[in-house]
Amino acid sequence: LLNQYTKMVKAYELRGLPKEELVKTLNELRKELSELHVAKVTGGAASKIAKIKSVRKSIARVLTVHNQQQKEGIRKASAGSKYISKDLRMKKTRAIRRALTKEQKGKKTLKQQKKDTHF
Repeated sequence: LLNQYTKMVKAYELRGLPKEELVKTLNELRKELSELHVAKVTGGAASKIAKIKSVRKSIARVLTVHNQQQKEGIRKASAGSKYISKDLRMKKTRAIRRALTKEQKGKKTLKQQKKDTHF
């Protein structure tokens, strides 16, 4: 089971997996990492110590795919609703978020409209 993760896990391979499978993979990788940390402390083989980095990166990949899937699910669930939750809104910058919309910028006062039509 542990030999399965000697190579790095690929993100595109993880995307097809269901949530339960991802969580299981994550737990196995974390278990393997803890075993590798123990090997490092007890003076294990150099190959095991070198493997720590790849396992950490694999854990990060699994978590990234899991979080992306969760966010996509929330997006689908909230599609069509009046309000979008803050973590799904566009980040941009504070100034851009507070700026007037194109529609608001284009609006004219009644006085300006009269001026435009008559002069």
